Amino acid sequence: MPFKSKAQRRKFAQLLVEGKISDKTYEEWNRETGRKELPERVKPKAKKKKKAKAKKRKTKRRVTRKSKKRR
Repeated sequence: MPFKSKAQRRKFAQLLVEGKISDKTYEEWNRETGRKELPERVKPKAKKKKKAKAKKRKTKRRVTRKSKKRR
């Protein structure tokens, strides 16, 4: 499987130095990638946004002169 980004290639090189993957595995991935121009990072696919429900707003009652007099 080829590398998808430069960052992934660096991570595999680090794992190789630490001894967590074999030299054979790294070389296989590197060979399959070839001389491709890789992006620095691969962006994840954007998730769909949920629509927010509209809140019901209570309107303020208008106070008229007549209603003030009644009180």
